[in-house]
Amino acid sequence: MRSLLLGAATALGMIFAGSAWAETVRILTIETNTPGARDYYTNAIKAFEAANPDVKIQFDYMDDTSFKSKLPTLLQSSSRPDAFFTWTGGVFHEQAEAGVLKDISAQMDENARAQYAPAGITAHTYKGKLYGVPLYAAGVALFYNKALLAKANVDPKSIKTWDDFLGAVKKVKSAGITPVVLGGKDKWPIAFYYGYLATRFAGTAGIAAADRGENGGFGNPDFVKAGGAFKQLVDLEPFQPGFMDTTQNKAAGLFGDAKGAFYLMGNFFIGVQAKNSTSGKGLGDDLDFIPFPAVAGGKGDANDTFGGVNGWLITKDAAPSTVKFLRFLTSKENQLEGGKLGIWLPIAKDAQANIQDPRLRGIGELLAKAPHHQLYLDQALGASVGAALNDAAAEIATGDITPEEAAQKVEEAREMR
Repeated sequence: MRSLLLGAATALGMIFAGSAWAETVRILTIETNTPGARDYYTNAIKAFEAANPDVKIQFDYMDDTSFKSKLPTLLQSSSRPDAFFTWTGGVFHEQAEAGVLKDISAQMDENARAQYAPAGITAHTYKGKLYGVPLYAAGVALFYNKALLAKANVDPKSIKTWDDFLGAVKKVKSAGITPVVLGGKDKWPIAFYYGYLATRFAGTAGIAAADRGENGGFGNPDFVKAGGAFKQLVDLEPFQPGFMDTTQNKAAGLFGDAKGAFYLMGNFFIGVQAKNSTSGKGLGDDLDFIPFPAVAGGKGDANDTFGGVNGWLITKDAAPSTVKFLRFLTSKENQLEGGKLGIWLPIAKDAQANIQDPRLRGIGELLAKAPHHQLYLDQALGASVGAALNDAAAEIATGDITPEEAAQKVEEAREMR
């Protein structure tokens, strides 16, 4: 999937002795493994700086885990970036409440906002104030290896329900093939199963109600069912050996090397599995996906999707050119190029026309027709509850807690928030 880290917000508009720039904009973002993404940013920066020679744009990168752990302290310091990558949701709301963000409503008039899909603007708005600029959407799908499933005599298109998926896992394992590859060390890839199952069992409305403490909060039966369904998968021992010591990037490479049949991940995985594979090419045409399965008795619509609406948040006292650059970066023209390169699913209006990869285009179509799109739960629920959910999912995967205990753990975190 899934930023200008130049720091000290107040003095960044000043010239240092001997500097050619009147202003430096610093953006912090997550490390990207998507092929072409860094070049995309670099080219956009060069184009902007050519048109604005008095402005210097600097991107700094962190891996996901470091980004999430260090950002809260960084935002409270004098070294905060001018803007930073966001998954939006509850974590963003906490940052707005902490007073570290800048209201850019006045810099984004109606015409500027009309450039983006309404969901993108809504995701970056809190209590009526706009704090960020949308970049892309992300959808999680169940990827599979065509050749391995054919070897196991499994038709992926026949997998419509969770029981169908469990049956496919059994057949794949019986064929001597690792059914599911998983980067358990990072925990959040495990939580994709728990989160998507919660979206199916509780629905997006049920998740929102639980976050408000209604109906027993996250301890209610729908979340126990979600954990129970995940435990059904875990009990089949479907993951590669040492999955809890395997990072997401390493796991993606294993899948790209044809070491397993299924992988649950966001659309950005298409490029990541290729880049991290031994050949650097991944599965090629053997890679495809199916929508996440439906569940029996679920309250969520079977067409609901799970993933992200991502973008940039602007910090208080950010350099004056920060919003100008981010609007340029996310312009329709630039997002058309991002879609063409397969970097992401653009959120600028009418910017999907250049998407050439049929799998990326297919996931985009699922998002377009989804009645609801549930944000990643570790982001939607805020930092503390999100971390508890990731931990709970990981502990179900290792067999250390029951689905009931997992649900209660998340609820306890919510009550303490």
